[in-house]
Amino acid sequence: MSASGQLPRRCWVEIDLAALERNLKLIRASLPAQIKYVAVVKADAYGHGLPQVAARLMHAGADLFAVASVAEAMDLRELSSDWPILLLSPVLPEEARYLAEYDLAATVSSAEEVQRFDAVGRSAGKPIAVHLKIDTGMGRLGVWHTEAGELFAQITAAKGVKLAGVFTHFSSADDDPIFTEEQRRIFLQTLKSFPGFNPEGLFIHADNSAGLETTPGRSVFNAVRVGLLQFGILPHPHSLLARVHTEPVFSFHTRVGLVKKLPAGTGISYGRTHRLQRDSTVAILTAGYGDGIARASSNRAQVLIQGHRCPVLGRVTMDQTIIDLSDVPEIVRAGDPVVLVGKQGAAEITITEFSAWSDSISWETLCSVTKRVPRVYRTPLGI
Repeated sequence: MSASGQLPRRCWVEIDLAALERNLKLIRASLPAQIKYVAVVKADAYGHGLPQVAARLMHAGADLFAVASVAEAMDLRELSSDWPILLLSPVLPEEARYLAEYDLAATVSSAEEVQRFDAVGRSAGKPIAVHLKIDTGMGRLGVWHTEAGELFAQITAAKGVKLAGVFTHFSSADDDPIFTEEQRRIFLQTLKSFPGFNPEGLFIHADNSAGLETTPGRSVFNAVRVGLLQFGILPHPHSLLARVHTEPVFSFHTRVGLVKKLPAGTGISYGRTHRLQRDSTVAILTAGYGDGIARASSNRAQVLIQGHRCPVLGRVTMDQTIIDLSDVPEIVRAGDPVVLVGKQGAAEITITEFSAWSDSISWETLCSVTKRVPRVYRTPLGI
C-alpha cells in the first residue's frame, strides 16, 4: 500500500454493493418475464466504479451490459470473456477492429457504419453483432425512422454483420409522456414496415428507468435499459418502476478540518458573497469543487453534521467548503464526519436534492465526483 493509502480519508464515496444487487433483483422481479435486463454502466458505472459494479451485476444476473466506448468494453472484458456488451456511442474508424477482437455489439445509425463493420466482420471471419438504432425524435444517434427500412435491408444483406437488436431512445421520458408515446408509436410502426422482420432472438428495447411502460400487450419489447434506477435513484416518479423501492447505493462524505468563531459582518470566502448576520461558529470542510461539490451550489447547499442540516456559506473553493455550525447544539470538532449525500441519523440529503442546489441532475453529479475521491465498497461483510 502506498503511503497515501494509509492516511485518513478527507473525502470519500461509499458504494453499497449489497444494495446494488438487491436493487437489480427487485427491478427484475417487477418486470414481465420476457423482459431482459440491460445494465447501463457507462461513465465508470455512473461514477460508482465499473469493475466493482459490473462484477456484482454479473453475479445478480444482468443479461447485457451497455457502455459508451470500446475502452469501457475492454475493461468489462477483463471480468468476463463472453458476457454480451453493447456500445451505445458511435465507434470510431480506428476502433472498429476491436469489435471482432473483443466480441462487442455496435450501435448502427448509417450505411457507412454497416459497410465499415461488414468489412471488419468479413476480415475476421466472424460477423459483427449490431443493434440498429432508429431515431424517433431524439435527434442524436440513429437512422431517421423514415429511412430505417433501407438500412435494415443493408444490414440483413451484409455477410459481415448480424442483427442482434433494434432500439430507440426517448428524449423526454421524464417530462413529456405524450411525445414519449409518439416516439413509441413511431418505433413500433417502423418495425412493422420492415419486410420479413422477425424479432425472435433480438434485443428490442426502447425503455429506460425514466420511461418504462413495457407491458405484455407490447410484447415486441423484450429488454429494458436500466441506469440510475439500479443505483437506487428514481429518474421519474411516474414511470412503471416508481413502485419499486430501490435503495441508494451511493453516499458522499467528507470531514471537518477546522472549527472557528467569527464576528457578525465578516465576509465569507472568495468574493465575500456571504456576510455573517450574527456572531457565528463555522466549520471548514476538507472537500470542495476539486472533489465534486459544485461551485454553483455556493450559498445554496446544505450538509449533515451530527444529524443536523448546516448551510454552505460563501463560495465553494477547490479544496474546502465553509458551513455554518451556529445552530448545531452538539460540540463539533476537527475530524468529525460530514455527509454531503446520504443519511446521518434520521436526516438525509438525496442525490436529487444535492444536484438541484447546483441546477444539475443526478447523472451529471455522479459523474462529477472526481478521481481524487476514493470509492469505498461495502459488502454484507463490511467495507
